[in-house]
Amino acid sequence: MSVVERIRTHMAAFLAMLPTTAFVIVIYLGCLGWTVFISFTSSKVLPNTNFVGLAQYRRLMVTERWTVSVENIFIYGSLYIAGCLVLGFLLAAFIDQKVRFENTLRTIYLFPYALSFIVTGAVWQWILNPQLGIGKAVRDLGLEGFTFEMLVNPATAIYALVIAALWQGAGLVMVMLLAGLRGVDGEMMRAAQVDGVPLWRTYVTIVLPELRPMIVTSVVILAIAVVKVYDLVVAMTMGGPGIATEVPAKFVMDHLFERGNIGLATAAATLMLIAVLVFLIPWLYVAYVRQPKGARV
Repeated sequence: MSVVERIRTHMAAFLAMLPTTAFVIVIYLGCLGWTVFISFTSSKVLPNTNFVGLAQYRRLMVTERWTVSVENIFIYGSLYIAGCLVLGFLLAAFIDQKVRFENTLRTIYLFPYALSFIVTGAVWQWILNPQLGIGKAVRDLGLEGFTFEMLVNPATAIYALVIAALWQGAGLVMVMLLAGLRGVDGEMMRAAQVDGVPLWRTYVTIVLPELRPMIVTSVVILAIAVVKVYDLVVAMTMGGPGIATEVPAKFVMDHLFERGNIGLATAAATLMLIAVLVFLIPWLYVAYVRQPKGARV
């Protein structure tokens, strides 16, 4: 290929990518920068350029609704990520035993992830409703004094969200880890069994290290989902009882569209962006910098 032909090929590729690149720079990064800038202004109902420094962030740190939402997201996130990893691994290990109806079981376990969080929240809001679902089913069996108020109790409502989220998210982790399990060298497993190594220890010492890339990727995906959780909360509790299940994404949406405080909402959104980057940057480093060429996560 001549120099002119190579130049034409590269120019054609450049022109083909130009619209997408321009869209990302102007729309995505531009809006991102504008959001961060607005968080340093006194914007209320409409944005303005009255620079107030870190005033919105200082106000955010002393707002009870925000501090409660941060506490809730840590509780929800830690239980959700840990629960999805444990349940996903157990389901993957179970299916990896070449059980009967494997394809059917895999589909059943993964199906909840195909639903939106709105649908998931609506289903579990009905199941955990004190007057319906579990409570009514048990009372219909003759235990008329039985009450199940997990969803309306401020002390337990956040855990009801975790249950619903686990039901949806564990299947995704199962699929990712199952793909990793199918790639583990069977000879090592058989050698461990011949040596009399217990099955649980084989998984801990041999299998789990081999699944590290899938586990890291799963944690990143789940962590990003935790930061932006909104629709599940709206469908199940609307942030209640009171502010017991308030989360950062709902705080942002409420202050942006209902309370008319754009400056405070964008300050909260900027902190959420930083939280995402805290998880995303280490993953990008492990996947594309630290790993040798040809061994990408």
